[in-house]
Amino acid sequence: MNRIIPLAALAIVLATMGRAQGPPQRGGPPPGPPAVPPKPLFANGEAVRSCESLGSLSLPNTTIDSATVEPGNGGSSDMCRVTATVTHPPAGDKVKVFIGLPVKNWNGRFQGTGGGGFSGGNPNGVRQPAALGYAAGATDTGHEGGSGSFALDANGRLNWMLIRDNAYLGIHEMTVLGKALTEAFYGKAPRYSYFSGCSTGGRQALMEAQRYPLDYDGVVAGAPAINWTKLHVEQLWGELVMKEANNFVPQCRFAAATAAAVAACDAIDGVKDGVIEDPKRCTYDPKALVGTTVEGCGTFTAADVEVIRKIWQGPRRRDGSFLWYGLQPGGDFGGVSGTGGTPLTGRPSGITLEWWKYFLTQNPQFDWTTLTFPRYEQLWDQSTEEFGAVIGTDNPDLSAFRGRGGKAIVWHGWADPLIYPEGTIDYYKRVQEKMGGAAKTSEFIRLFLAPGVGHCGGGAGPAPAGQLEALLKWVEESKAPETLDAARRDQTGKVVRSRPLCQYPLVAKYKGSGSTDDAANFVCSANF
Repeated sequence: MNRIIPLAALAIVLATMGRAQGPPQRGGPPPGPPAVPPKPLFANGEAVRSCESLGSLSLPNTTIDSATVEPGNGGSSDMCRVTATVTHPPAGDKVKVFIGLPVKNWNGRFQGTGGGGFSGGNPNGVRQPAALGYAAGATDTGHEGGSGSFALDANGRLNWMLIRDNAYLGIHEMTVLGKALTEAFYGKAPRYSYFSGCSTGGRQALMEAQRYPLDYDGVVAGAPAINWTKLHVEQLWGELVMKEANNFVPQCRFAAATAAAVAACDAIDGVKDGVIEDPKRCTYDPKALVGTTVEGCGTFTAADVEVIRKIWQGPRRRDGSFLWYGLQPGGDFGGVSGTGGTPLTGRPSGITLEWWKYFLTQNPQFDWTTLTFPRYEQLWDQSTEEFGAVIGTDNPDLSAFRGRGGKAIVWHGWADPLIYPEGTIDYYKRVQEKMGGAAKTSEFIRLFLAPGVGHCGGGAGPAPAGQLEALLKWVEESKAPETLDAARRDQTGKVVRSRPLCQYPLVAKYKGSGSTDDAANFVCSANF
């Protein structure tokens, strides 16, 4: 009799994986600890002029659209919000920039914020940093909303000006303008400047370090979409595999495969906690699933297992040679290999399809179901050749950033279902090769991997917190982070598990006594 995998077991996995896409869960994420404003760098952090007077500033290729005071929340200072438009004549582009300036209690620093997907940023992104005393900036990077359709002009041709704005120019212009407005408002320039973002925001952070190393003293790059031209092609790989095999796998079977991998590899680190600490050490073979039945979801076939293997393996050319990395065991297949409907069919990520429609094929009516393996391979090469120099963000030469004293904290969830962490590891290793080896590289950039954590958070593992605070200590006090704090919380905000996130390639090793839910009982080690 076939072994039956009960739905109850799958429910536990689905509850802890954390969805990377779709609507937020009711009630939102568990509340984290309240952010603590950093120590002010200047004795007097008050404005020296009115907010409204900033509207009369004359800056190159810039129009100040508005400068108004917004009331603070929860005891924070009122905020001067400045909205401006930056252009690059004669292109006629319009980059909207949003700057938030605390009227009182400015901490002496500037913080840039980023976006997600094709969105360059959000005007409300400045509110939280400003409430903590930062002068803060955000930008739409030249287009409204989160669609990639800006890449094509009215004639259906690539709009390279808007592509450059979104890839790198918009964030740089926001930074330059933000610092100028900060100095005009307070009568002094920010002593330190930082950028913090995740996903696209993580890519923007590292793009600043690569292209404009003088913009920021330090950057935090979470789940960075730095291999943009590869990961957005990779994200259609699972759908293509299923389409060509004429075998779309139900999400409940995908979830069962994830649960089986976690069950098989959970204890590799000596701790049974529902998390694969290091997926690269997981050798689970999904062949064991063939013939088993998922309650209410049918029986695994050899064809299902082949799909799972290929998604875990990652894209390959027709001759079997490597293209890119795959989903880690323990990650959610539904992130970019979604299926659904009756009859069952593929449901690719919307962001992925927009890359294919507006950038690669330059055809808004592109039908992904017409894709074949030869065409996929051709467009893979085109993606990097045509757009790599603009938005690739994978230049390992950080000499100028290091030379100006810049510091970077990079982190990535091992169970990220959208941007696979091995792409970030690949980049970090190339930085090490270029910049003189692991020891020299760790003097200015450090990578931390978060076991069981999804895209920018979520999942079964403890998620990092306090990355920006760690960066400030590194830049301002020369205290380099050996670990990042990470915690998993219940819906009330109570910490139910904490762990240290170790500097790659070290892992958290249990000391052998005490609660396995307490970070104090773990030490960073080369092996478990």
